Amino acid sequence: MNRADAARLREELERRGYRATREPDEARLLILNTCVVRQNAEDKVIGRLNSLKPLKRDGQERALLVMGCFVGSAEEGQSGRGLASLHQEYPFVDAFFPPSDIAGVLEYVERWDRERGDGLRCGEPLTAPEVSEGVPISYGCDHHCTYCIVALRRGSQRSRPVADIVRDVQDLVARGAKEIVLLGQNVDAYGSDLPPDAAGRRPNLSAVLRAIHGIEGLWRIRFLTSHPRDMTQEIIDTVAALPKVCECWELPVQAGDDVVLRRMGRGYTVAHFRDLVQRIRQATPDCALNTDVIVGFPGETEEQFERTLALVRELRFDMVHVAAYSPRPGTPAARLEDDVPAAEKDRRRVLIEEVQTEIAAEINARLLGRQVEVLVDGQQGGRWRGRTRTNKLVFFAAPGDWLGRLAHVRITWAGPWSMRGEPAGGDPED
Repeated sequence: MNRADAARLREELERRGYRATREPDEARLLILNTCVVRQNAEDKVIGRLNSLKPLKRDGQERALLVMGCFVGSAEEGQSGRGLASLHQEYPFVDAFFPPSDIAGVLEYVERWDRERGDGLRCGEPLTAPEVSEGVPISYGCDHHCTYCIVALRRGSQRSRPVADIVRDVQDLVARGAKEIVLLGQNVDAYGSDLPPDAAGRRPNLSAVLRAIHGIEGLWRIRFLTSHPRDMTQEIIDTVAALPKVCECWELPVQAGDDVVLRRMGRGYTVAHFRDLVQRIRQATPDCALNTDVIVGFPGETEEQFERTLALVRELRFDMVHVAAYSPRPGTPAARLEDDVPAAEKDRRRVLIEEVQTEIAAEINARLLGRQVEVLVDGQQGGRWRGRTRTNKLVFFAAPGDWLGRLAHVRITWAGPWSMRGEPAGGDPED
Protein backbone atom coordinates (compact mmCIF):
# COMPACT_ATOMS: atom_id res chain seq x y z
CA MET A 1 0.00 0.00 0.00
CA ASN A 2 2.82 2.41 0.85
CA ARG A 3 4.61 1.63 -2.41
CA ALA A 4 1.39 2.29 -4.33
CA ASP A 5 0.90 5.58 -2.49
CA ALA A 6 4.49 6.58 -3.22
CA ALA A 7 4.12 5.73 -6.92
CA ARG A 8 0.94 7.77 -7.24
CA LEU A 9 2.50 10.72 -5.41
CA ARG A 10 5.59 10.50 -7.63
CA GLU A 11 3.39 10.67 -10.75
CA GLU A 12 1.50 13.70 -9.47
CA LEU A 13 4.74 15.49 -8.58
CA GLU A 14 6.17 14.66 -12.01
CA ARG A 15 3.08 16.25 -13.57
CA ARG A 16 4.05 19.39 -11.64
CA GLY A 17 7.59 19.32 -13.01
CA TYR A 18 9.41 17.54 -10.19
CA ARG A 19 11.84 14.70 -10.78
CA ALA A 20 12.97 12.09 -8.27
CA THR A 21 16.57 11.85 -7.08
CA ARG A 22 18.23 9.04 -5.16
CA GLU A 23 20.39 11.50 -3.22
CA PRO A 24 18.53 13.31 -0.41
CA ASP A 25 20.96 16.24 -0.38
CA GLU A 26 20.02 16.99 -4.01
CA ALA A 27 16.29 17.19 -3.26
CA ARG A 28 14.21 20.29 -2.64
CA LEU A 29 11.34 18.11 -1.46
CA LEU A 30 12.06 15.31 1.00
CA ILE A 31 9.02 13.08 1.53
CA LEU A 32 9.24 10.20 4.00
CA ASN A 33 6.39 7.67 3.64
CA THR A 34 6.27 5.54 6.78
CA CYS A 35 5.23 2.12 8.08
CA VAL A 36 4.96 1.19 11.76
CA VAL A 37 3.35 -2.25 11.54
CA ARG A 38 5.95 -3.59 13.99
CA GLN A 39 8.24 -1.88 16.45
CA ASN A 40 11.36 -2.48 14.35
CA ALA A 41 9.65 -0.71 11.43
CA GLU A 42 8.88 2.32 13.62
CA ASP A 43 12.47 2.31 14.88
CA LYS A 44 13.68 2.49 11.28
CA VAL A 45 11.37 5.43 10.60
CA ILE A 46 12.75 7.34 13.59
CA GLY A 47 16.33 6.57 12.56
CA ARG A 48 15.72 7.67 8.98
CA LEU A 49 13.94 10.81 10.08
CA ASN A 50 16.79 11.84 12.36
CA SER A 51 19.30 11.12 9.58
CA LEU A 52 17.52 13.73 7.41
CA LYS A 53 17.65 16.39 10.13
CA PRO A 54 21.04 17.86 9.04
CA LEU A 55 19.62 18.56 5.57
CA LYS A 56 17.31 21.14 7.15
CA ARG A 57 20.34 22.97 8.56
CA ASP A 58 22.62 23.13 5.54
CA GLY A 59 21.34 26.49 4.25
CA GLN A 60 19.46 25.00 1.30
CA GLU A 61 15.80 25.82 0.82
CA ARG A 62 13.97 22.52 1.05
CA ALA A 63 10.85 21.05 2.65
CA LEU A 64 10.73 17.84 4.70
CA LEU A 65 7.33 16.14 4.77
CA VAL A 66 6.33 12.97 6.64
CA MET A 67 3.28 10.88 5.77
CA GLY A 68 1.96 7.40 6.53
CA CYS A 69 1.22 5.34 9.60
CA PHE A 70 3.86 7.08 11.73
CA VAL A 71 1.54 10.06 11.63
CA GLY A 72 -1.66 8.08 11.99
CA SER A 73 -5.27 8.45 10.94
CA ALA A 74 -6.98 11.79 10.71
CA GLU A 75 -9.91 10.39 12.67
CA GLU A 76 -10.55 11.71 16.18
CA GLY A 77 -8.72 9.65 18.76
CA GLN A 78 -7.08 7.37 16.20
CA SER A 79 -3.78 9.13 15.56
CA GLY A 80 -1.65 7.41 18.18
CA ARG A 81 0.53 10.54 18.23
CA GLY A 82 -1.10 13.95 18.05
CA LEU A 83 0.18 16.43 15.49
CA ALA A 84 1.16 18.85 18.26
CA SER A 85 3.42 16.26 19.88
CA LEU A 86 4.93 15.28 16.53
CA HIS A 87 5.77 18.90 15.72
CA GLN A 88 7.24 19.31 19.20
CA GLU A 89 9.34 16.15 18.93
CA TYR A 90 10.43 16.78 15.32
CA PRO A 91 10.45 20.58 14.85
CA PHE A 92 12.61 20.26 11.73
CA VAL A 93 9.74 18.54 9.84
CA ASP A 94 7.68 21.05 7.87
CA ALA A 95 4.42 19.08 7.75
CA PHE A 96 2.87 15.74 8.71
CA PHE A 97 0.19 13.91 6.71
CA PRO A 98 -1.91 10.85 7.58
CA PRO A 99 -1.68 7.62 5.54
CA SER A 100 -2.53 7.93 1.84
CA ASP A 101 -3.19 11.69 2.11
CA ILE A 102 -1.76 12.37 -1.33
CA ALA A 103 -4.12 15.30 -1.88
CA GLY A 104 -2.85 16.93 1.31
CA VAL A 105 0.78 16.59 0.24
CA LEU A 106 0.05 18.04 -3.20
CA GLU A 107 -1.86 20.97 -1.71
CA TYR A 108 1.12 21.72 0.53
CA VAL A 109 3.58 21.48 -2.37
CA GLU A 110 1.53 23.78 -4.59
CA ARG A 111 1.29 26.37 -1.79
CA TRP A 112 5.03 25.99 -1.13
CA ASP A 113 5.76 26.60 -4.81
CA ARG A 114 3.55 29.71 -4.88
CA GLU A 115 5.15 31.16 -1.77
CA ARG A 116 8.58 30.70 -3.28
CA GLY A 117 7.47 32.24 -6.57
CA ASP A 118 8.24 29.15 -8.63
CA GLY A 119 4.80 28.70 -10.14
CA LEU A 120 3.82 25.54 -11.95
CA ARG A 121 6.68 24.17 -13.98
CA CYS A 122 6.16 22.38 -17.27
CA GLY A 123 6.15 18.66 -16.61
CA GLU A 124 8.06 16.19 -18.74
CA PRO A 125 6.73 12.76 -19.72
CA LEU A 126 5.93 10.61 -16.70
CA THR A 127 8.23 7.86 -15.54
CA ALA A 128 7.03 4.56 -16.95
CA PRO A 129 5.22 2.36 -14.42
CA GLU A 130 6.66 -0.90 -13.17
CA VAL A 131 5.69 -4.15 -14.89
CA SER A 132 3.56 -4.91 -11.83
CA GLU A 133 1.78 -1.99 -10.17
CA GLY A 134 -0.44 -1.74 -7.11
CA VAL A 135 -3.78 0.04 -7.16
CA PRO A 136 -5.50 0.72 -3.81
CA ILE A 137 -9.20 -0.10 -3.87
CA SER A 138 -9.84 0.69 -0.21
CA TYR A 139 -8.12 2.29 2.74
CA GLY A 140 -8.39 1.42 6.41
CA CYS A 141 -10.08 -1.53 8.10
CA ASP A 142 -13.20 -2.12 10.18
CA HIS A 143 -11.81 -5.16 11.97
CA HIS A 144 -10.32 -4.75 15.41
CA CYS A 145 -7.59 -7.33 15.74
CA THR A 146 -6.22 -6.72 19.19
CA TYR A 147 -2.55 -6.63 18.13
CA CYS A 148 -2.92 -4.48 15.01
CA ILE A 149 -1.86 -0.85 14.94
CA VAL A 150 -2.53 -0.44 11.22
CA ALA A 151 -6.31 -0.19 11.67
CA LEU A 152 -5.76 2.45 14.37
CA ARG A 153 -3.39 4.48 12.23
CA ARG A 154 -5.28 4.15 8.95
CA GLY A 155 -8.79 4.42 10.35
CA SER A 156 -12.03 2.76 9.26
CA GLN A 157 -12.57 1.28 5.81
CA ARG A 158 -13.06 3.69 2.91
CA SER A 159 -13.72 1.98 -0.42
CA ARG A 160 -13.02 3.79 -3.68
CA PRO A 161 -15.68 3.90 -6.42
CA VAL A 162 -15.31 1.17 -9.04
CA ALA A 163 -15.08 3.77 -11.83
CA ASP A 164 -12.06 5.42 -10.16
CA ILE A 165 -10.31 2.07 -9.81
CA VAL A 166 -10.95 1.20 -13.45
CA ARG A 167 -9.61 4.58 -14.55
CA ASP A 168 -6.39 4.09 -12.57
CA VAL A 169 -5.87 0.60 -13.99
CA GLN A 170 -6.52 1.80 -17.55
CA ASP A 171 -3.97 4.60 -17.13
CA LEU A 172 -1.26 2.29 -15.76
CA VAL A 173 -1.83 -0.35 -18.45
CA ALA A 174 -1.83 2.26 -21.22
CA ARG A 175 1.57 3.43 -19.96
CA GLY A 176 3.07 -0.07 -19.86
CA ALA A 177 2.03 -1.97 -16.73
CA LYS A 178 1.21 -5.63 -17.39
CA GLU A 179 0.07 -6.77 -13.96
CA ILE A 180 -2.17 -5.00 -11.44
CA VAL A 181 -2.31 -5.81 -7.74
CA LEU A 182 -5.52 -4.62 -6.10
CA LEU A 183 -4.69 -3.42 -2.59
CA GLY A 184 -6.55 -2.98 0.66
CA GLN A 185 -5.95 -3.49 4.36
CA ASN A 186 -8.87 -5.94 4.03
CA VAL A 187 -9.45 -6.31 0.32
CA ASP A 188 -12.23 -8.91 0.68
CA ALA A 189 -14.45 -6.40 2.50
CA TYR A 190 -14.30 -3.93 -0.39
CA GLY A 191 -17.60 -2.14 -0.96
CA SER A 192 -19.24 -2.93 2.37
CA ASP A 193 -19.11 0.79 3.22
CA LEU A 194 -20.40 2.01 -0.17
CA PRO A 195 -24.07 2.94 -0.74
CA PRO A 196 -26.25 0.24 -2.35
CA ASP A 197 -27.70 0.63 -5.82
CA ALA A 198 -31.42 0.75 -6.62
CA ALA A 199 -31.63 -3.02 -6.25
CA GLY A 200 -29.97 -2.89 -2.83
CA ARG A 201 -26.65 -4.33 -4.03
CA ARG A 202 -23.24 -2.98 -3.09
CA PRO A 203 -20.17 -3.39 -5.31
CA ASN A 204 -17.73 -5.99 -3.99
CA LEU A 205 -14.31 -7.38 -4.83
CA SER A 206 -15.79 -9.72 -7.42
CA ALA A 207 -17.32 -6.72 -9.19
CA VAL A 208 -13.96 -4.95 -9.27
CA LEU A 209 -12.20 -8.03 -10.67
CA ARG A 210 -14.80 -8.30 -13.43
CA ALA A 211 -14.68 -4.57 -14.16
CA ILE A 212 -10.93 -4.55 -14.88
CA HIS A 213 -10.65 -8.02 -16.40
CA GLY A 214 -11.57 -6.85 -19.90
CA ILE A 215 -8.98 -4.04 -20.07
CA GLU A 216 -6.87 -4.64 -23.16
CA GLY A 217 -3.17 -5.04 -22.46
CA LEU A 218 -3.71 -6.17 -18.87
CA TRP A 219 -2.24 -9.66 -18.51
CA ARG A 220 -2.47 -10.49 -14.82
CA ILE A 221 -4.50 -9.46 -11.79
CA ARG A 222 -3.73 -10.12 -8.12
CA PHE A 223 -5.26 -8.87 -4.88
CA LEU A 224 -4.18 -8.63 -1.24
CA THR A 225 -4.55 -8.83 1.65
CA SER A 226 -7.53 -11.07 2.39
CA HIS A 227 -9.23 -11.75 5.73
CA PRO A 228 -10.73 -15.19 6.45
CA ARG A 229 -13.86 -13.58 7.92
CA ASP A 230 -14.66 -11.77 4.67
CA MET A 231 -13.52 -14.29 2.04
CA THR A 232 -16.71 -15.44 0.28
CA GLN A 233 -17.54 -18.26 -2.08
CA GLU A 234 -18.35 -15.60 -4.70
CA ILE A 235 -14.77 -14.32 -4.55
CA ILE A 236 -13.42 -17.87 -4.80
CA ASP A 237 -15.64 -18.65 -7.80
CA THR A 238 -14.72 -15.36 -9.49
CA VAL A 239 -11.00 -16.09 -9.25
CA ALA A 240 -11.62 -19.54 -10.70
CA ALA A 241 -13.68 -18.10 -13.58
CA LEU A 242 -11.50 -15.17 -14.70
CA PRO A 243 -8.34 -16.23 -16.59
CA LYS A 244 -6.39 -13.05 -15.85
CA VAL A 245 -6.79 -13.37 -12.09
CA CYS A 246 -3.80 -15.27 -10.71
CA GLU A 247 -4.56 -18.32 -8.59
CA CYS A 248 -2.44 -17.06 -5.69
CA TRP A 249 -4.06 -16.42 -2.33
CA GLU A 250 -2.75 -14.31 0.55
CA LEU A 251 -4.82 -15.50 3.51
CA PRO A 252 -3.40 -14.80 7.00
CA VAL A 253 -4.27 -17.40 9.63
CA GLN A 254 -2.11 -15.83 12.39
CA ALA A 255 -2.53 -18.77 14.81
CA GLY A 256 -3.64 -22.40 14.81
CA ASP A 257 -5.38 -22.34 18.18
CA ASP A 258 -8.94 -21.09 18.74
CA VAL A 259 -8.21 -19.54 22.13
CA VAL A 260 -5.32 -17.52 20.72
CA LEU A 261 -7.41 -16.50 17.70
CA ARG A 262 -10.14 -15.29 20.06
CA ARG A 263 -7.66 -13.23 22.09
CA MET A 264 -6.34 -11.81 18.83
CA GLY A 265 -9.87 -10.73 17.87
CA ARG A 266 -9.71 -12.53 14.53
CA GLY A 267 -13.36 -13.59 14.48
CA TYR A 268 -12.99 -17.11 13.04
CA THR A 269 -11.97 -20.57 14.19
CA VAL A 270 -9.35 -22.98 12.93
CA ALA A 271 -12.17 -25.17 11.55
CA HIS A 272 -13.49 -22.21 9.53
CA PHE A 273 -10.02 -21.55 8.13
CA ARG A 274 -9.54 -25.21 7.18
CA ASP A 275 -12.87 -25.23 5.36
CA LEU A 276 -11.92 -22.04 3.51
CA VAL A 277 -8.61 -23.55 2.38
CA GLN A 278 -10.40 -26.68 1.18
CA ARG A 279 -12.90 -24.66 -0.88
CA ILE A 280 -10.14 -22.50 -2.37
CA ARG A 281 -8.10 -25.55 -3.41
CA GLN A 282 -11.16 -27.27 -4.85
CA ALA A 283 -11.96 -24.25 -7.02
CA THR A 284 -8.34 -23.48 -8.01
CA PRO A 285 -6.46 -26.80 -7.79
CA ASP A 286 -3.08 -25.48 -8.98
CA CYS A 287 -3.12 -22.45 -6.71
CA ALA A 288 -0.53 -21.17 -4.25
CA LEU A 289 -1.64 -20.31 -0.75
CA ASN A 290 0.41 -17.98 1.44
CA THR A 291 -0.27 -17.02 5.03
CA ASP A 292 0.91 -14.97 8.01
CA VAL A 293 1.62 -16.31 11.50
CA ILE A 294 2.33 -14.50 14.75
CA VAL A 295 4.17 -16.44 17.46
CA GLY A 296 4.52 -15.50 21.12
CA PHE A 297 1.21 -13.66 21.42
CA PRO A 298 0.46 -12.83 25.10
CA GLY A 299 -0.56 -15.99 26.92
CA GLU A 300 0.40 -18.37 24.11
CA THR A 301 1.36 -21.67 25.72
CA GLU A 302 3.67 -24.28 24.27
CA GLU A 303 0.65 -26.47 23.50
CA GLN A 304 -1.08 -23.64 21.65
CA PHE A 305 2.06 -22.95 19.65
CA GLU A 306 2.33 -26.64 18.76
CA ARG A 307 -1.19 -26.44 17.30
CA THR A 308 -0.05 -23.61 15.05
CA LEU A 309 3.01 -25.61 14.00
CA ALA A 310 0.79 -28.64 13.30
CA LEU A 311 -1.53 -26.51 11.16
CA VAL A 312 1.43 -25.30 9.08
CA ARG A 313 2.45 -28.92 8.51
CA GLU A 314 -1.11 -29.98 7.71
CA LEU A 315 -2.13 -27.24 5.26
CA ARG A 316 1.25 -27.01 3.52
CA PHE A 317 1.31 -23.35 2.57
CA ASP A 318 3.54 -22.17 -0.25
CA MET A 319 4.85 -19.39 1.96
CA VAL A 320 4.49 -18.43 5.61
CA HIS A 321 5.38 -14.93 6.75
CA VAL A 322 6.12 -15.47 10.44
CA ALA A 323 6.69 -12.73 12.99
CA ALA A 324 7.34 -12.69 16.71
CA TYR A 325 4.70 -10.68 18.52
CA SER A 326 5.71 -7.17 19.53
CA PRO A 327 3.31 -4.94 21.51
CA ARG A 328 2.15 -1.80 19.76
CA PRO A 329 1.12 1.10 22.03
CA GLY A 330 -2.57 1.91 21.84
CA THR A 331 -3.71 -1.59 20.83
CA PRO A 332 -5.81 -3.74 23.19
CA ALA A 333 -3.13 -6.45 23.20
CA ALA A 334 -0.61 -3.95 24.56
CA ARG A 335 -2.56 -4.00 27.82
CA LEU A 336 -1.93 -7.74 28.15
CA GLU A 337 1.17 -9.07 29.85
CA ASP A 338 3.82 -9.76 27.20
CA ASP A 339 4.67 -12.97 29.02
CA VAL A 340 6.41 -15.04 26.34
CA PRO A 341 10.18 -14.39 26.69
CA ALA A 342 11.97 -12.97 23.66
CA ALA A 343 14.19 -16.05 23.39
CA GLU A 344 11.13 -18.31 23.36
CA LYS A 345 9.44 -16.17 20.71
CA ASP A 346 12.57 -16.49 18.60
CA ARG A 347 12.67 -20.27 19.09
CA ARG A 348 9.06 -20.61 17.95
CA ARG A 349 9.65 -18.34 14.96
CA VAL A 350 12.68 -20.38 13.88
CA LEU A 351 10.72 -23.66 14.22
CA ILE A 352 7.96 -22.37 11.95
CA GLU A 353 10.54 -21.13 9.44
CA GLU A 354 12.40 -24.46 9.42
CA VAL A 355 9.22 -26.47 8.84
CA GLN A 356 8.04 -24.07 6.16
CA THR A 357 11.41 -24.15 4.38
CA GLU A 358 11.09 -27.94 4.03
CA ILE A 359 7.50 -27.66 2.77
CA ALA A 360 8.31 -24.91 0.28
CA ALA A 361 11.29 -26.88 -1.05
CA GLU A 362 9.09 -29.96 -1.57
CA ILE A 363 6.37 -27.93 -3.33
CA ASN A 364 8.81 -26.19 -5.64
CA ALA A 365 10.70 -29.42 -6.42
CA ARG A 366 7.58 -30.67 -8.20
CA LEU A 367 8.22 -28.01 -10.85
CA LEU A 368 11.64 -29.40 -11.85
CA GLY A 369 11.67 -30.11 -15.57
CA ARG A 370 8.29 -28.43 -16.05
CA GLN A 371 7.59 -25.32 -18.10
CA VAL A 372 6.13 -22.29 -16.30
CA GLU A 373 4.92 -18.91 -17.49
CA VAL A 374 7.00 -16.06 -16.03
CA LEU A 375 6.20 -12.35 -16.22
CA VAL A 376 9.64 -10.71 -16.34
CA ASP A 377 9.93 -7.66 -14.09
CA GLY A 378 13.67 -6.95 -14.00
CA GLN A 379 17.25 -8.19 -13.84
CA GLN A 380 19.27 -9.36 -10.86
CA GLY A 381 22.76 -10.81 -10.67
CA GLY A 382 23.08 -10.92 -14.45
CA ARG A 383 19.86 -12.92 -14.89
CA TRP A 384 16.35 -12.00 -15.83
CA ARG A 385 13.90 -12.14 -12.94
CA GLY A 386 10.16 -12.72 -12.91
CA ARG A 387 7.26 -14.45 -11.21
CA THR A 388 4.89 -17.23 -12.10
CA ARG A 389 1.13 -16.90 -11.81
CA THR A 390 1.47 -18.40 -8.34
CA ASN A 391 4.02 -15.68 -7.46
CA LYS A 392 7.08 -17.95 -7.40
CA LEU A 393 10.34 -16.19 -8.14
CA VAL A 394 12.20 -17.48 -11.22
CA PHE A 395 15.59 -16.48 -12.65
CA PHE A 396 16.91 -17.28 -16.12
CA ALA A 397 19.75 -16.16 -18.37
CA ALA A 398 19.00 -15.24 -21.97
CA PRO A 399 20.06 -12.62 -24.53
CA GLY A 400 17.64 -9.94 -25.65
CA ASP A 401 15.27 -7.63 -23.81
CA TRP A 402 12.76 -9.64 -21.78
CA LEU A 403 11.50 -6.86 -19.50
CA GLY A 404 7.72 -6.80 -19.38
CA ARG A 405 7.47 -9.99 -21.44
CA LEU A 406 5.96 -13.37 -20.76
CA ALA A 407 8.67 -16.02 -20.80
CA HIS A 408 8.01 -19.73 -20.92
CA VAL A 409 10.77 -21.12 -18.72
CA ARG A 410 11.73 -24.75 -18.10
CA ILE A 411 12.77 -25.14 -14.45
CA THR A 412 16.25 -26.64 -14.00
CA TRP A 413 16.80 -25.90 -10.28
CA ALA A 414 14.30 -25.37 -7.49
CA GLY A 415 14.94 -24.04 -4.00
CA PRO A 416 12.42 -23.13 -1.32
CA TRP A 417 12.30 -19.41 -2.17
CA SER A 418 13.33 -19.17 -5.81
CA MET A 419 13.95 -21.23 -8.93
CA ARG A 420 16.18 -21.09 -11.98
CA GLY A 421 15.51 -22.20 -15.51
CA GLU A 422 16.01 -21.66 -19.21
CA PRO A 423 13.62 -20.17 -21.75
CA ALA A 424 11.69 -22.78 -23.69
CA GLY A 425 11.76 -20.45 -26.70
CA GLY A 426 14.64 -18.41 -28.06
CA ASP A 427 13.06 -14.95 -28.24
CA PRO A 428 11.03 -12.76 -25.90
CA GLU A 429 7.30 -13.27 -26.40
CA ASP A 430 4.58 -10.60 -26.24
